[in-house]
Amino acid sequence: QVQLVESGGGVVRPGGSLELSCTASGPASSRYYMSWYRHSLSKERELVARATDVGTTEYVESVKGRFTISRDNTKGTVYLHMNSLRPEDTAVYYCNVESRYGSPYWGKGTLVIVST
Repeated sequence: QVQLVESGGGVVRPGGSLELSCTASGPASSRYYMSWYRHSLSKERELVARATDVGTTEYVESVKGRFTISRDNTKGTVYLHMNSLRPEDTAVYYCNVESRYGSPYWGKGTLVIVST
């Protein structure tokens, strides 16, 4: 059984920064993909960023150049560093891990609010 523990959400002003982290238990094979999704009132859940075990990354267009995903495979941890935050980044952010062959696991979510 894989368990995910997220941290790092909060309230920040537009233009500010936050870093989210998520640590996954279980075997390394269960977390080939480590990703962050978000869900807001105005948008359905979307993939924000994904990092594979071999170092490839992908981002949704709206966060390119502002967000950076990274992972520490020795700790089973994935990070999302968010810069230049905008009100439209306000959402619940969910950590997701998945093996190469499926079997996704989800965190409980952490709330990010970007507001004056």
